[in-house]
Amino acid sequence: MDAGIVTGYEVRFDFPHRVAAPELSYLFASVPRSGSTYVSHLLWRTGCLGAPLEYLNFEPVGPCGKAHGEPARQSAIWREALYRRTSPNGVFGLKAFPLQLESLQQENPQLVAEVMRLMLAGGRGSKVVQLKRRDRDAHAISYARAMLSGVWRKEQERGGRDEPEYSGQAVENALRLIEDQESAWESMYRDLGLTPLVLWFEDVLEDPRAATSSVADYIGAAIDPADIVEVPKIDRQSQKGAKAWAEARAKG
Repeated sequence: MDAGIVTGYEVRFDFPHRVAAPELSYLFASVPRSGSTYVSHLLWRTGCLGAPLEYLNFEPVGPCGKAHGEPARQSAIWREALYRRTSPNGVFGLKAFPLQLESLQQENPQLVAEVMRLMLAGGRGSKVVQLKRRDRDAHAISYARAMLSGVWRKEQERGGRDEPEYSGQAVENALRLIEDQESAWESMYRDLGLTPLVLWFEDVLEDPRAATSSVADYIGAAIDPADIVEVPKIDRQSQKGAKAWAEARAKG
Protein backbone atom coordinates (compact mmCIF):
# COMPACT_ATOMS: atom_id res chain seq x y z
CA MET A 1 0.00 0.00 0.00
CA ASP A 2 1.37 3.44 -0.93
CA ALA A 3 2.87 5.43 1.94
CA GLY A 4 0.71 8.22 3.32
CA ILE A 5 -2.62 6.64 2.37
CA VAL A 6 -5.10 6.21 5.21
CA THR A 7 -6.34 2.66 4.75
CA GLY A 8 -8.64 2.13 7.72
CA TYR A 9 -6.42 -0.55 9.23
CA GLU A 10 -4.75 1.97 11.53
CA VAL A 11 -5.07 1.46 15.29
CA ARG A 12 -6.94 4.75 15.71
CA PHE A 13 -9.92 3.22 13.91
CA ASP A 14 -10.18 0.20 16.21
CA PHE A 15 -13.28 -0.55 18.21
CA PRO A 16 -12.79 -0.89 21.99
CA HIS A 17 -10.73 -4.01 22.60
CA ARG A 18 -12.81 -7.08 23.43
CA VAL A 19 -11.93 -9.92 25.74
CA ALA A 20 -14.52 -12.29 24.27
CA ALA A 21 -14.88 -13.80 20.80
CA PRO A 22 -17.42 -12.30 18.36
CA GLU A 23 -21.03 -13.25 19.01
CA LEU A 24 -22.09 -12.83 15.37
CA SER A 25 -19.89 -13.04 12.28
CA TYR A 26 -20.47 -12.68 8.57
CA LEU A 27 -18.42 -12.98 5.41
CA PHE A 28 -18.55 -10.02 3.03
CA ALA A 29 -17.91 -11.83 -0.24
CA SER A 30 -17.01 -9.96 -3.39
CA VAL A 31 -14.49 -9.60 -6.19
CA PRO A 32 -12.12 -6.71 -6.92
CA ARG A 33 -13.51 -3.45 -8.32
CA SER A 34 -17.09 -4.22 -7.32
CA GLY A 35 -17.32 -1.18 -5.04
CA SER A 36 -16.58 -3.32 -2.00
CA THR A 37 -14.35 -0.74 -0.30
CA TYR A 38 -17.13 1.85 -0.37
CA VAL A 39 -19.73 -0.66 0.87
CA SER A 40 -17.50 -2.15 3.57
CA HIS A 41 -16.91 1.33 5.00
CA LEU A 42 -20.63 2.06 4.81
CA LEU A 43 -21.36 -1.02 6.92
CA TRP A 44 -18.50 -0.22 9.28
CA ARG A 45 -19.70 3.35 9.84
CA THR A 46 -22.90 2.09 11.49
CA GLY A 47 -20.80 1.00 14.47
CA CYS A 48 -23.01 -2.09 14.66
CA LEU A 49 -21.91 -4.28 11.73
CA GLY A 50 -18.25 -4.81 12.52
CA ALA A 51 -15.53 -3.43 10.26
CA PRO A 52 -15.55 -5.84 7.28
CA LEU A 53 -12.12 -5.23 5.78
CA GLU A 54 -9.51 -7.49 4.15
CA TYR A 55 -7.81 -8.96 7.20
CA LEU A 56 -6.55 -11.87 5.09
CA ASN A 57 -4.94 -9.77 2.34
CA PHE A 58 -1.28 -10.58 2.85
CA GLU A 59 -0.13 -9.72 -0.65
CA PRO A 60 3.07 -7.58 -0.60
CA VAL A 61 1.17 -4.40 -1.55
CA GLY A 62 -1.94 -5.34 0.43
CA PRO A 63 -3.13 -3.81 3.70
CA CYS A 64 -1.59 -6.66 5.72
CA GLY A 65 1.40 -7.10 3.41
CA LYS A 66 3.87 -6.80 6.30
CA ALA A 67 3.06 -10.45 7.04
CA HIS A 68 3.58 -11.72 3.48
CA GLY A 69 5.31 -15.10 3.59
CA GLU A 70 5.08 -15.31 7.40
CA PRO A 71 2.30 -17.73 8.43
CA ALA A 72 2.76 -17.23 12.17
CA ARG A 73 2.50 -13.46 11.81
CA GLN A 74 -0.54 -13.83 9.56
CA SER A 75 -2.34 -15.89 12.18
CA ALA A 76 -1.49 -13.33 14.85
CA ILE A 77 -2.90 -10.48 12.72
CA TRP A 78 -6.12 -12.43 12.15
CA ARG A 79 -6.62 -13.21 15.84
CA GLU A 80 -5.86 -9.63 16.82
CA ALA A 81 -8.47 -8.37 14.32
CA LEU A 82 -11.13 -10.47 16.03
CA TYR A 83 -10.65 -8.54 19.25
CA ARG A 84 -10.13 -5.04 17.93
CA ARG A 85 -12.43 -5.01 14.88
CA THR A 86 -15.56 -6.52 16.43
CA SER A 87 -18.14 -3.82 17.08
CA PRO A 88 -19.30 -3.36 20.70
CA ASN A 89 -22.49 -5.34 20.00
CA GLY A 90 -20.39 -8.42 19.17
CA VAL A 91 -20.51 -8.36 15.36
CA PHE A 92 -17.43 -9.18 13.27
CA GLY A 93 -17.24 -8.94 9.48
CA LEU A 94 -14.56 -10.14 7.08
CA LYS A 95 -14.27 -8.96 3.49
CA ALA A 96 -12.60 -11.43 1.15
CA PHE A 97 -12.05 -12.22 -2.52
CA PRO A 98 -11.67 -15.80 -3.81
CA LEU A 99 -8.16 -15.13 -5.16
CA GLN A 100 -7.05 -14.00 -1.70
CA LEU A 101 -8.33 -17.17 -0.09
CA GLU A 102 -6.80 -19.35 -2.81
CA SER A 103 -3.43 -17.67 -2.33
CA LEU A 104 -3.64 -18.03 1.45
CA GLN A 105 -4.61 -21.68 1.12
CA GLN A 106 -1.29 -22.32 -0.59
CA GLU A 107 0.72 -20.37 1.96
CA ASN A 108 -1.12 -20.91 5.23
CA PRO A 109 -3.80 -23.64 5.03
CA GLN A 110 -4.05 -23.86 8.82
CA LEU A 111 -5.18 -20.23 8.99
CA VAL A 112 -7.76 -20.73 6.23
CA ALA A 113 -9.20 -23.67 8.17
CA GLU A 114 -9.32 -21.56 11.33
CA VAL A 115 -11.08 -18.72 9.52
CA MET A 116 -13.62 -21.01 7.90
CA ARG A 117 -14.45 -22.63 11.25
CA LEU A 118 -15.39 -19.21 12.63
CA MET A 119 -17.04 -17.65 9.59
CA LEU A 120 -18.87 -20.65 8.14
CA ALA A 121 -19.22 -23.11 11.00
CA GLY A 122 -22.97 -22.62 10.98
CA GLY A 123 -23.34 -24.36 7.61
CA ARG A 124 -26.77 -23.42 6.33
CA GLY A 125 -26.98 -20.87 9.13
CA SER A 126 -23.75 -19.14 8.13
CA LYS A 127 -24.08 -15.52 7.09
CA VAL A 128 -22.61 -14.35 3.79
CA VAL A 129 -23.26 -10.96 2.22
CA GLN A 130 -22.24 -10.86 -1.43
CA LEU A 131 -21.71 -7.66 -3.41
CA LYS A 132 -22.13 -7.63 -7.19
CA ARG A 133 -22.28 -5.06 -10.00
CA ARG A 134 -24.97 -5.16 -12.67
CA ASP A 135 -22.90 -3.28 -15.25
CA ARG A 136 -20.45 -6.03 -16.20
CA ASP A 137 -18.61 -3.98 -18.80
CA ALA A 138 -18.03 -1.10 -16.38
CA HIS A 139 -16.84 -3.60 -13.77
CA ALA A 140 -14.42 -5.28 -16.18
CA ILE A 141 -13.09 -1.94 -17.45
CA SER A 142 -12.45 -0.78 -13.91
CA TYR A 143 -10.67 -4.04 -13.06
CA ALA A 144 -8.57 -4.03 -16.24
CA ARG A 145 -7.48 -0.39 -15.82
CA ALA A 146 -6.51 -0.98 -12.19
CA MET A 147 -4.44 -4.06 -13.03
CA LEU A 148 -2.61 -2.24 -15.83
CA SER A 149 -2.02 1.03 -13.97
CA GLY A 150 -1.60 -0.16 -10.38
CA VAL A 151 -4.08 2.54 -9.31
CA TRP A 152 -6.71 1.04 -7.02
CA ARG A 153 -7.66 4.07 -4.90
CA LYS A 154 -8.37 7.76 -5.45
CA GLU A 155 -5.30 8.73 -3.45
CA GLN A 156 -3.01 6.90 -5.86
CA GLU A 157 -4.13 9.12 -8.74
CA ARG A 158 -2.09 11.95 -7.27
CA GLY A 159 1.11 10.18 -8.24
CA GLY A 160 0.80 11.32 -11.82
CA ARG A 161 0.70 7.80 -13.26
CA ASP A 162 -0.11 7.62 -16.95
CA GLU A 163 -3.55 6.44 -18.07
CA PRO A 164 -3.12 2.94 -19.53
CA GLU A 165 -3.81 2.54 -23.23
CA TYR A 166 -7.14 0.86 -24.00
CA SER A 167 -6.90 -2.90 -24.36
CA GLY A 168 -9.89 -4.98 -25.37
CA GLN A 169 -7.97 -8.09 -24.41
CA ALA A 170 -7.39 -6.73 -20.90
CA VAL A 171 -11.13 -6.13 -20.54
CA GLU A 172 -11.94 -9.66 -21.69
CA ASN A 173 -9.37 -11.07 -19.27
CA ALA A 174 -10.93 -9.02 -16.46
CA LEU A 175 -14.39 -10.32 -17.36
CA ARG A 176 -13.12 -13.89 -17.10
CA LEU A 177 -11.51 -13.15 -13.72
CA ILE A 178 -14.77 -11.70 -12.44
CA GLU A 179 -16.78 -14.68 -13.70
CA ASP A 180 -14.29 -17.21 -12.33
CA GLN A 181 -14.27 -15.62 -8.89
CA GLU A 182 -18.05 -15.31 -8.71
CA SER A 183 -18.28 -18.96 -9.77
CA ALA A 184 -15.95 -19.84 -6.90
CA TRP A 185 -18.34 -18.18 -4.44
CA GLU A 186 -21.31 -19.97 -6.00
CA SER A 187 -19.51 -23.29 -5.64
CA MET A 188 -18.91 -22.59 -1.95
CA TYR A 189 -22.59 -21.77 -1.42
CA ARG A 190 -23.63 -25.03 -3.05
CA ASP A 191 -21.17 -27.05 -0.99
CA LEU A 192 -22.39 -25.49 2.27
CA GLY A 193 -26.04 -25.34 1.29
CA LEU A 194 -26.34 -21.68 2.17
CA THR A 195 -28.05 -18.71 0.52
CA PRO A 196 -26.21 -15.37 0.71
CA LEU A 197 -27.73 -11.94 0.93
CA VAL A 198 -26.91 -10.34 -2.42
CA LEU A 199 -26.35 -6.58 -2.60
CA TRP A 200 -26.05 -4.79 -5.93
CA PHE A 201 -23.59 -1.91 -5.92
CA GLU A 202 -25.87 0.28 -7.98
CA ASP A 203 -28.69 -0.21 -5.44
CA VAL A 204 -26.38 0.59 -2.52
CA LEU A 205 -25.39 3.87 -4.16
CA GLU A 206 -29.05 4.75 -4.64
CA ASP A 207 -30.15 3.91 -1.09
CA PRO A 208 -27.28 3.30 1.37
CA ARG A 209 -29.57 3.20 4.40
CA ALA A 210 -31.68 0.42 2.92
CA ALA A 211 -28.50 -1.56 2.23
CA THR A 212 -27.21 -1.33 5.80
CA SER A 213 -30.65 -2.16 7.18
CA SER A 214 -30.92 -5.25 4.97
CA VAL A 215 -27.55 -6.50 6.19
CA ALA A 216 -28.49 -5.89 9.82
CA ASP A 217 -31.78 -7.75 9.41
CA TYR A 218 -30.07 -10.63 7.61
CA ILE A 219 -27.40 -11.23 10.26
CA GLY A 220 -29.71 -10.54 13.19
CA ALA A 221 -28.20 -7.29 14.46
CA ALA A 222 -29.79 -3.96 15.36
CA ILE A 223 -28.55 -0.58 14.14
CA ASP A 224 -28.55 2.32 16.57
CA PRO A 225 -27.82 5.78 15.06
CA ALA A 226 -26.05 6.67 18.30
CA ASP A 227 -23.37 4.07 17.53
CA ILE A 228 -22.06 5.67 14.30
CA VAL A 229 -18.26 5.75 14.20
CA GLU A 230 -15.67 7.68 12.22
CA VAL A 231 -14.22 5.78 9.27
CA PRO A 232 -11.88 6.93 6.48
CA LYS A 233 -13.65 8.75 3.67
CA ILE A 234 -13.77 6.84 0.39
CA ASP A 235 -13.55 9.17 -2.59
CA ARG A 236 -14.59 7.93 -6.00
CA GLN A 237 -11.81 7.71 -8.55
CA SER A 238 -11.84 9.90 -11.65
CA GLN A 239 -14.19 8.51 -14.30
CA LYS A 240 -12.50 10.22 -17.24
CA GLY A 241 -10.32 7.26 -18.19
CA ALA A 242 -13.12 4.76 -17.62
CA LYS A 243 -15.41 6.71 -19.93
CA ALA A 244 -12.75 6.76 -22.64
CA TRP A 245 -12.34 2.99 -22.32
CA ALA A 246 -16.10 2.45 -22.47
CA GLU A 247 -16.28 4.51 -25.68
CA ALA A 248 -13.40 2.54 -27.18
CA ARG A 249 -15.06 -0.76 -26.24
CA ALA A 250 -18.36 0.34 -27.76
CA LYS A 251 -16.57 1.03 -31.04
CA GLY A 252 -15.22 -2.51 -31.02
